[in-house]
Amino acid sequence: MTRTSQINPVRAFPYLAPGMTGFFIFIVIPLVFSFIISLFNWQLYGIPTFVGIKNYVDLFNGTDSAFMRVLLNTAIFAVFYTTLNLVLSTLIAVWLHSIGGKLAGLFRVIFFVPVVTPMVANALIWRLMFDENGVVNAFLSIFGVSPTPWLASEFWAMVVLVMMSLWQIIGYNIVVLGSGLNNINPSVLEAAKVDGAGPFKRFFKVIFPLLSPALFFCTVMTLIGAFKIFAQPYMLTKGGPGDSTTTIVLYLYNQGFSYDKLGYASAIAWVLFVIVMLITALQFIGQKKWVNYDQ
Repeated sequence: MTRTSQINPVRAFPYLAPGMTGFFIFIVIPLVFSFIISLFNWQLYGIPTFVGIKNYVDLFNGTDSAFMRVLLNTAIFAVFYTTLNLVLSTLIAVWLHSIGGKLAGLFRVIFFVPVVTPMVANALIWRLMFDENGVVNAFLSIFGVSPTPWLASEFWAMVVLVMMSLWQIIGYNIVVLGSGLNNINPSVLEAAKVDGAGPFKRFFKVIFPLLSPALFFCTVMTLIGAFKIFAQPYMLTKGGPGDSTTTIVLYLYNQGFSYDKLGYASAIAWVLFVIVMLITALQFIGQKKWVNYDQ
């Protein structure tokens, strides 16, 4: 007669206590207090004044017109950054998987190096590169191209921001997708070749369905990261010119620590939280139509 093992909650508690304590102290309690602060006119100095949902109303009723522009900036960045990131990382991962060997491993390291280098240092280097007197304009002048005010133009500043973010993060998705490709049974691809499937048909009919779980993970994480972007616009453009590259988190930072509106900044944080949660929920609902978990 077999004996079914049962977990004793009393014995498990000492092992769970350290992790749960840190979770409550650094995650749950700050979340609760941030929501409470969002209901007040809360400044660093002085007595907070309870205003209810006024901070939330001001965000959307036109009182703060800048917020809608910032929301649009973030959405534009998220769409282009996420799309380019996923397309390029998938193509590069498939290419590296096809060549294999040490050369592929060397390229993976090269692509991954920016991921582990300091974001602030990278942004400062890119700022110097794309300065009007920087090396990019100096290089283009060799071909007779007149200097472009990259960071002083609303259009080009957003382009540089997307480019810099891609260069910084794309290596992470390449590694994740490369791992997903390594888990595909080579005999499946060989069978597709024998059946006469060309490279494009093999990718869309065989590789893509089997790679879809890893691609779904990259999509979720990349989109969340796009909405949380802060260091790149802060160091690269300071949100300018004007507010053309100001993102939600940068706007939150300015409201809280530049204008001393902690309650308003907390309301922005909760709006961002709801947006990210809704987008993530929609992705999890939509995954049923294109993500294949069959092995």
